[in-house]
Amino acid sequence: MKKLFLFLCGLVMAGSLMAQGAKMPENITIKSLDGQSVQTSVVNNNGKPVIVSFWATWCKPCNRELDAIKEVYEEWQEETGVKLVAISIDDARSAARVKPWVDGKDWPYEVYLDQNKDFARAMNVVNVPHTFIINGDGEIVWQHTSYQDGGEEEMIEKVRELLK
Repeated sequence: MKKLFLFLCGLVMAGSLMAQGAKMPENITIKSLDGQSVQTSVVNNNGKPVIVSFWATWCKPCNRELDAIKEVYEEWQEETGVKLVAISIDDARSAARVKPWVDGKDWPYEVYLDQNKDFARAMNVVNVPHTFIINGDGEIVWQHTSYQDGGEEEMIEKVRELLK
């Protein structure tokens, strides 16, 4: 049983690391909060790092993470130029709640909808929150699933390392 558990853990780790160093897909259709179809190529920051956070309105850890980042986001932008793009995986039934949710939270991020989860699948997202750091060349350089209070500090440290 222990060997099976270790084997499965290894598979999960290998699967999550496969995307490391890969280019973020740019030709998948997602929607803006006003319902316009756009390509994932909009998820860029003109050569600077981008944090991509896959989340959902029903996901409490997702909301805690995005709320925590909101408190320091302006400082992060001034220091590093990083941009955060939040990708909601809410399905068609709950997608109508995303814009009012974001407006109510007053999040300063770009937010897009991935109702069919095409972008999430391409990025190997299984559970949310799943957060990526994309370097200025569009490569995935870091990723993390779940959220614990204070986890945003590890994220900004990774961004700072990219800029050295």
